[in-house]
Amino acid sequence: MTAASRFAPKPPWLKVRAPGGDTYHHLKQTFRELDLHTVCEEARCPNVGECWREGTATVMLLGDVCTRGCRFCAVTTGNPRGAVDTREPEHVARAIARLDLQYVVMTMVNRDDLLDGGAEHVARTVQRLKDLRPDILVETLVGDFSGHLSAVDTVVEARPDVFAHNVETIRRLTRTVRDVRSSYDQSLAVLERAKTRAKAAGIEGQLTKSSIMVGVGETDDEVVETMRDLRAVGVDVVTIGQYLRPTPKHHDVLRFVPPETFARYEEEALALGFLYAASGPLVRSSYRAAEVFLRSLLREKGGEGGDVQAELEARLDVARREAARVALELGSPSSVEIPLGKKAESAGLVPAASLVRR
Repeated sequence: MTAASRFAPKPPWLKVRAPGGDTYHHLKQTFRELDLHTVCEEARCPNVGECWREGTATVMLLGDVCTRGCRFCAVTTGNPRGAVDTREPEHVARAIARLDLQYVVMTMVNRDDLLDGGAEHVARTVQRLKDLRPDILVETLVGDFSGHLSAVDTVVEARPDVFAHNVETIRRLTRTVRDVRSSYDQSLAVLERAKTRAKAAGIEGQLTKSSIMVGVGETDDEVVETMRDLRAVGVDVVTIGQYLRPTPKHHDVLRFVPPETFARYEEEALALGFLYAASGPLVRSSYRAAEVFLRSLLREKGGEGGDVQAELEARLDVARREAARVALELGSPSSVEIPLGKKAESAGLVPAASLVRR
């Protein structure tokens, strides 16, 4: 395969309108006021307008420095040396609870420097948000925790509605595309553990989800093989999208996959038994996550779709009312305080010696 030039014109199916509209601009302004930074904006996701209109957004926890250096990802690589803002779960939960969101994705950088990989931090954020906004749907998009399955249990037991971990690419290309500490089988083990732990804990309705990017050198047969592996460990939802090179230092784009091939991927996924598959050139792991979740639930219950749009609108109405209630109860964003009893933690940074993996 020949690498596609970063500066060559992209196919017409990869062009989208700039985001806009009242809802988009209102959320953008509110995120800034609450000091919340979304992956939607920072990754320049092409679907940000669609997702925000339906009340879905993705926030990143545990800082913006990742301990891994995958060749497809533009996140800064480094060693945070155990630094964790212990106020973040409370701040993020209170900030999100004020927003007209019906679905939030909490993602994270890999934190191999932490003993639990950051699992407890993510779990605390989920639990606090659920306390404030029981109506909101929460997806946790997490790393592999270096294969420590007890960390997977910690996140699962916080009861997010969706546990997501991205396998990213096919088995053959994992060592080429992902950091050397990442492993195809390790990712499958994480997803399998999430499903089995939820079942053992009696957690009903929690979905598992993974994502595959194409255009990095895989064949169509290998994409289907990867979907088969994901189904074998119980993954409920899969998303498939086109890889786009963030900088010249990153992995080449080796092909632009046409829409008709993505349609075939979706057909194959449903034939394999996935509850839902979102497959398209501009699809990302959190693409229209609220709609994906609802369609998956309907399929799980034996339905064929129903009026998903009406359900989305109804949930968004509830979200608006609940956000207004929380804003009234908590006051203005500037009045957010760390709860009593947390004074020992309120310095914000946990001493590295107590957290760093040695």
